[in-house]
Amino acid sequence: MSQPTLWQPSANMQMLQVRAKLLRDIREFFWQRDIMEADTQVLSLSSISDPYIEVLSTQAKCLGLEHTYYLQTSPEFAMKRLLASGSGCIYQVSKAFRKEEQSKQHSIEFTMLEWYRVGLDDWQLMAEVEEFLINVSQDPSLRCDYKSYQEAFLTYADIDPFNVTLNELQTLAVETSGYGQEETDKDILLDVLFSNLIEPKIGQDRPCFIHSYPASQAALAKIKHSFEGHETAKRFELYWRGMELANGYHELTDPIEQARRFEKDNALRSAQGKEVRALDKNLLAALESGLPNCAGVALGVDRLLMALNQVDDIEMVMPFAKQRV
Repeated sequence: MSQPTLWQPSANMQMLQVRAKLLRDIREFFWQRDIMEADTQVLSLSSISDPYIEVLSTQAKCLGLEHTYYLQTSPEFAMKRLLASGSGCIYQVSKAFRKEEQSKQHSIEFTMLEWYRVGLDDWQLMAEVEEFLINVSQDPSLRCDYKSYQEAFLTYADIDPFNVTLNELQTLAVETSGYGQEETDKDILLDVLFSNLIEPKIGQDRPCFIHSYPASQAALAKIKHSFEGHETAKRFELYWRGMELANGYHELTDPIEQARRFEKDNALRSAQGKEVRALDKNLLAALESGLPNCAGVALGVDRLLMALNQVDDIEMVMPFAKQRV
């Protein structure tokens, strides 16, 4: 027999009304800018190759053949196929799924806002994200901080992420987290240090953009040379009140480079004993046909609600979460 109260919503009705208004305000923001709303599938025959994100999948028959379908971790690949087909600027509010342990900041099913702006770069998109936050918070005085990845490490960890040695990273990671003595991947160690030393200190009073990540962390972003001579990724992340809210790129448009990055991801997955993912041929074909110069960002709507209302548990902003689903 079910527990007596688990049928009731996780969030109270007042919060659900706030959530409904936020969704309305999001759509109004893009409507006012004449940006088309997309509505792509949540199931796909392909999935991301990211070695640090696991996906949910199911099996079903199509035309008599059994296929594996993946619940999408983001609508990114499908939206890029629309962009390559001539959609122009687009946005989408959709469900996304990630096979991670549920916590106060994460649910395996969550709501994501993703948008793409043709002709913009990462800096122009950061400015629009700031404008978006001012709009949905209804706080005209809201302003964001901007820090480079290097600046954040120098300020809060007292190391230069571009010049630090592997041994120095291992030592500091063990001191701060107890993990890292045997780890040889610098990016993993930098992520450990970022999570423990930097993330708790940035974006507390107001949102903070971290930009100019190392090129080795480019994911699906273009790469540039910084004035210090280091290759950096044209990407950013947004932090506010102890959470990562958004992740944005000046989007990579080169299909050959994209395929190379997919293959590198799969090599890492194989080395970690994880499933190797098939390359998304539809995305690569879209890039070959011509993805327009654009910048895109994915933003967690549930976490945005948490930040706007200073709530510390994601289930308090969702209709049904965790054991209530």
